[in-house]
Amino acid sequence: MATSKNLIPAQRRQRILEYLQVHRSVRSTVLRDLLDASDATIRRDLEWLEQRGLVVRSHGGATLIQRMQQEAFYNTSEQIHPREKALIGQAAAGLIEDNETVFLNNGTTATEVMLALVQRKELQGITIFTNNVSAVLAAQDAPFHVILLGGAFRPRSNSLVGRFATETLRQVYAHKVILGVDGVGLKHGCTSPISLEAEIGRLMIDRCLGPTLVVADHSKWGVIAQYQVARMDQVDMLISDSGFPPESRNALENTGVELRIADAD
Repeated sequence: MATSKNLIPAQRRQRILEYLQVHRSVRSTVLRDLLDASDATIRRDLEWLEQRGLVVRSHGGATLIQRMQQEAFYNTSEQIHPREKALIGQAAAGLIEDNETVFLNNGTTATEVMLALVQRKELQGITIFTNNVSAVLAAQDAPFHVILLGGAFRPRSNSLVGRFATETLRQVYAHKVILGVDGVGLKHGCTSPISLEAEIGRLMIDRCLGPTLVVADHSKWGVIAQYQVARMDQVDMLISDSGFPPESRNALENTGVELRIADAD
């Protein structure tokens, strides 16, 4: 990126967006050096971009807002960041304790949670309620109870949704809920492109007596889909991977959400 003190505001903002298209997140100090501009100028540019719904500012930087146009097929999603999703699944599974009832929704990362739970042979007395068909198939040798919610089958997401699923959830309380989401960000919270999937997630949160744990690899950060699943003040922990942007970590934790980075160590 070229630098110049003679850039007009429109040119600076365009270059900021071009940088974010590549890096997704950026610190204000990096923009200051790249554009040879003052802190005040960079702050005004980021404020301008945020007001137009292009970025979300955080303390010390900004993240590009990416709008999700359509839902990906399950088989496509499971090929994206598989190692990171597996590590996230292991980290989330490690938070489940004996004799707990857990809600688990749809999605490839949520399925990784189930795969990791199956390996925890020492767990006793746990029950998983889920609308995730792939997760249930992965739990054939599970040393615990798995209850598949009824409902209409959605082949694109390998999940069950609708009235039969929600009626079952309304009869149960859980100790924890583990949610896979399509997008997550400071301003817009957790989102899904499908209203029926979002409804399941919202109801799981409503029927949970304990913490809400969101599992999402770093590519979901800054993504906005059409329907809200949860506000950030409804989330207790976000479990992500080492690719999560450093400039967003403090801003997230300042909201009261614990960030847990899953890695191989």
